[in-house]
Amino acid sequence: MSFFVPLLVFLVIILLSSVRIVQEYERGVIYTLGRYTSNRGPGIQIILPGIQRMLLVDMRIRTEDIPSQDVISKDNVSVKVNAVVYYRVVNPGHAVNKVEDFIMATSQLAQTTLRSVLGKHEMDEMLSKRDQLNQDVQEILDHQTEGWGIKVTNVEIKNVDLDPTMVRAIAKQAEAERERRAKIINAEGELQAAVQLDEAATILAKRPETMQLRYLGTMSEFTNSKGNTIILPIPLDVMSSLKNIASVAGSKK
Repeated sequence: MSFFVPLLVFLVIILLSSVRIVQEYERGVIYTLGRYTSNRGPGIQIILPGIQRMLLVDMRIRTEDIPSQDVISKDNVSVKVNAVVYYRVVNPGHAVNKVEDFIMATSQLAQTTLRSVLGKHEMDEMLSKRDQLNQDVQEILDHQTEGWGIKVTNVEIKNVDLDPTMVRAIAKQAEAERERRAKIINAEGELQAAVQLDEAATILAKRPETMQLRYLGTMSEFTNSKGNTIILPIPLDVMSSLKNIASVAGSKK
């Protein structure tokens, strides 16, 4: 009887040491005598103590903050850029066996990729085409980490910090651009008005009665005004007629 008690205790210890509980968001990577053999899903898993070993890998999406990076744009402007990377493990066997520390490796690769991609663009594109830059960085990272069993789901550039002198230069450039557009709009308006006046003059020259109607309409506006002084415009043809009459009268004398 005394022999069975230690044996029973030993079997209980072996049984407890062979039981592993894997959470829903985890996967177990199994090594048998040092050799990678399989992956285990969530739930209670039994391994052979001393022969098998299991490493747990978190399968949830990880958030990796990329520290501020010094980037020189294509037009030789120095900026500081930081971003955040979202990724997850899709193949735990590759994530453990293909790279020593996939978290550190992904972080370092994200930093170098961010500098490389943004360095190919001008400063204005960094500020105005941020969505496209996010997509470019995400696609490159996802392609390079595919062999590690990593899936990069999203990259977001958070801040693009400029030197204060560059901020003032950009403000002056924007102001000059606004003034240029205002002058163009004003010139286009004057051109359209000149074209309309030219067309109106052509019509009035062809139809004298139209000019008379316009004259009568102007007199009506002056008559309805509340001022005490009324100035009546005299058409040029009337002035010419009066001048001719005066010339004839002068010649008869």
